[in-house]
Amino acid sequence: MNGLALYEPAAEPASWRIALPHTTAAVPAARALVRTALAEVEHAADSDTAELLTAELVANAVEHTDGRGPIELVVELLPTGCRVEVHDPDPAPPGHLTRTVLEEPDVWQEGGRGLLLIRALSSSCGHRPTPSGKAVWFRLPVVPAQRRPA
Repeated sequence: MNGLALYEPAAEPASWRIALPHTTAAVPAARALVRTALAEVEHAADSDTAELLTAELVANAVEHTDGRGPIELVVELLPTGCRVEVHDPDPAPPGHLTRTVLEEPDVWQEGGRGLLLIRALSSSCGHRPTPSGKAVWFRLPVVPAQRRPA
């Protein structure tokens, strides 16, 4: 090898799963897990964007669920990028995440912009029912080497 480090995706996806407290302390804990997961394997997805979008999902889960069940963060590193899921006990779909919603949130209101941010910055996003509630997720692609900071 000529001394250049090339990103070579792992043959098997790596994943992390952690239960989070149903408090605002969950947000920095989730950001730290995503940052650590992406750094540990020198993954080429954009860590700053992954942290920001994870913080939005976790903050929404804390704010919009009643605390009757756990919040769980799942980070999966794939050869094509990363997938982050936040599981919560509320089966109701999140507002403004589905692409069929035409109504834009009022920019002067407190909520509603986070999920639009997730939709705008991720390569895909969505939600799915789980046996204990729902999972809200996003994917980020691998950033080409020439566009990564040195």
